[in-house]
Amino acid sequence: MFRLPLALIFSVALFVPAAQAETTVTLTKMHLCCGACVKAVQAAVKDLPGVKVDVTAKEGKTVVTADDDKAAQSALNAISQAGFHAKTDSEKLKMKDDSGVKAGAVKRLELTGLHNCCGACTKSIKEAVATVDGVQADTAKPKEETMVVEGDFDAADVVAALMAAGFHVKVKP
Repeated sequence: MFRLPLALIFSVALFVPAAQAETTVTLTKMHLCCGACVKAVQAAVKDLPGVKVDVTAKEGKTVVTADDDKAAQSALNAISQAGFHAKTDSEKLKMKDDSGVKAGAVKRLELTGLHNCCGACTKSIKEAVATVDGVQADTAKPKEETMVVEGDFDAADVVAALMAAGFHVKVKP
C-alpha cells in the first residue's frame, strides 16, 4: 500500500534537479575610468551562459554572478582576455597571470592585450609603468592595445605594476 507512493516520490526526486547555489565573485581594484571600460567588461562576458556582471566604474568594482564556480572562472578569464585585471574576494576563483613574463632585467618589452580605450586609460598605464625602476619610455597611446616599454628594468615588475593598476597584459612573443 505504501510502496506506490514511496516509489512515486523517489522517481520524482530523480527528475527534479538539485538546487545549485549561485557563485558570486567581487572584483576590485579594476581600472574602470569611463563608460567604454564598463561596456568592455560587459561585452567580455555577454556570450557566456549563466553569467551576469554588475560593473561600477566609480568604485572600480565588478560583481560577477554565475550559475556555478566553473562559469564564474570562465567570466574571470574572459574579463582578463579583455585587458582587465582585478583582485577577487574568493579563495578559489582568481584572475590568472597568464602574461608569459619572465623575471629578469630587459631593455625592451612588448606587451599586448591591455584595455586602453581612452586618454584616461593611457594616463593610468603610463603612471603604472613609470613606477618601475629603470623604465625610461613607453609607447602607450589611446585606443592601442599593444605597447613597448624601454629602459633597463625587470620585466616582471612592469607586468605586476600594470596588474596592480587594473590592467591585464601578455608579453608579445
